[in-house]
Amino acid sequence: MRENVKDVDLEKRLPVTLKIEESNVHIVNDIVDKFAIREDELSHIFVNGKYCGIGKEVREGDRVGLFPKNMALMFAEIRDKSRC
Repeated sequence: MRENVKDVDLEKRLPVTLKIEESNVHIVNDIVDKFAIREDELSHIFVNGKYCGIGKEVREGDRVGLFPKNMALMFAEIRDKSRC
């Protein structure tokens, strides 16, 4: 995925934060397409800190985290049982 991010010195600054100012971004897949990332390169996707899929709707101000397979992580969400 590194080669898909242009104009950013990846050696100096990780993680990379990009601001996307396009009106045609409605779901995570739109971002993936914008950077020509193949879906099979992705391991985990987060929107605003919550694990989600490629079809998740995104809005202005949302924070999207895309993790490649070579950075796979274990994810666990601890839920308050009293709220269930």
